[in-house]
Order: sequence, then structure tokens, then C-alpha cells
Amino acid sequence: MTPQLGSWRRLRDTAVVALLLALPFFVLRSHVRQPRDLNALDRVVLNALKPLQYVGAVIGKGVSALFGSYVYLVDVKAENDKLGHENIALKEKVRRLEAMESENRRLKKLLGLKDQLGPEALTAQVIAKDASDFRVTNLLLDKVSSEVKPGWAVLSEEGVVGVVLRAEGATLEVQLAVDPQLAIDVVDERTGARGLVRGTGDLTKYTCKVEYMKRADEVAVGDLLVTSGIGARFPKGVSVARITKIHNRGFGEFQEVEAEPVVSFSRLEEALVVPPAGAPKEPEPKPAPKK
Repeated sequence: MTPQLGSWRRLRDTAVVALLLALPFFVLRSHVRQPRDLNALDRVVLNALKPLQYVGAVIGKGVSALFGSYVYLVDVKAENDKLGHENIALKEKVRRLEAMESENRRLKKLLGLKDQLGPEALTAQVIAKDASDFRVTNLLLDKVSSEVKPGWAVLSEEGVVGVVLRAEGATLEVQLAVDPQLAIDVVDERTGARGLVRGTGDLTKYTCKVEYMKRADEVAVGDLLVTSGIGARFPKGVSVARITKIHNRGFGEFQEVEAEPVVSFSRLEEALVVPPAGAPKEPEPKPAPKK
């Protein structure tokens, strides 16, 4: 490198540094002066800076908008999360209220049925279900009674649940209406046709068949079968099952009728235990003798 070239470069670098150091001074000076006091140099500086100012303003607005959008999205997400939690809490509250309302309606119907049957009817809670065959369930009496015997009717607000199979204190074992070993004398509510409802023994679903219903009897799918009252085991007119299918093959004395129990055994929670008509009533406690 020649001495002249080195000197020229040092002079150039010095000039550039001096210009860069002086530029902010001229820019500041041009901006703080009143427009009427601007000279030619100030106007040159301002005109030269206009493109840079425009680019800076655009970039600044873009960055500001981007930051504002980010902050907005963060706030929106936080608000959405809050609303999501509130929505879940409200749904759970609505579910609990609906369950309470359903329970209140069910208990109201059950108490209304108890009033119709009289004070001998005892209320009980379902405490266990036999998961092996779905034909036996256990109840716990709300009020202990030593008078409950096998054969007493068990009813719900929907209809016939079954009969008491065993009674040990306040705990009752109940034979359900879908048990093939239990036959319930019924009549068709619409036509009066008579038959016996008995469980089919199907372990996968609750189904019944109607035996001894004569071919000449008028019955139809959808007809409600209610207790006949014969035998005094069940009160008369309690719902038992609804006809779902009729097989009339054109021969034989009786027609084949399938039915579905009206009681939802899988959702059963409360029941009434009712003595047969004419069963002895539990004696009232005698007052203690006066001393």
C-alpha cells in the first residue's frame, strides 16, 4: 500500500466519522427551529431525512400493531380460558340442579302413591343390585318393621318392581318382576284381556312374556298391562308392562305376546313395600302404664 493511498483512506475515514458525528446535530437543529428560520442547509437535511422518517414511521406502526395484536390475543386467550372454566362450572351446576329436580319429581310421585296406598306402605331405598342375573335387588327400609314378610308387593312410582323374597330386619331381598319364577296376573288396560306376565330369563335385557292370553282377546302393541288385583298380592290397576310384540300364528288357544316392564330397574333408587290386602297390620305400641 502506497503512502498516498493510506493517507487518503485515513482522510476519508476521518471525514465519514466527522459527518456521522455532525449529522445528529444538524438533524436536531433542523427539527427544533421554526419553519421560517430554516436555511438552505436545514431544508436539505430535512428533505434528505424524509424517506428515512417515512420508513421509520411505517416500521414503528408495524411493530406497534404487531405488539398490540399479540397483547390482544393474549388477553383474548385468557378471557376464553376464564369463560371456558365458568362454562364448565355452570354446566355442572345445571346438571346437579336437573338431577335434584328429577329426584324431587320422583319422590313426589312416590309419596303421592304412598298416600293412595295408606299408612301400611313402607318406604325403602335401593342399597344393592345383583350384578349376576339382574333379577334380585336389595332394599333398606326407612323405618324398621318386623311385619314385612315374603310375598309383600314392592312398587315404585312407575309400577310393579316385584315381591319381597326375604326379610331380615330392615334389609329386604326383592324378586324383580322380570324373574321367570314370578308370575303377575294382569289385564290389558284398554280391552280388559287377561294374562300372566313372567320374565323371559334373558340376562342381557329386561323383557317379559304374557302367558295365557287367548287368541280371541283383542290386544295391540303399545297396550299397557296393569295388575288385576286377583290374589290380593298387588293392588289393582298398578302398571306392570307394555306390549311390544304379538305373534299370532293362527293355531292354538293362546297367542304369544312379548312385553317390556314399565319400571326402569337399572335406575331404581326408591320403592314402596306394600302388604297384601287383608294382611294383619302392625299393632300400635301400647302406652306405658301410669305409676
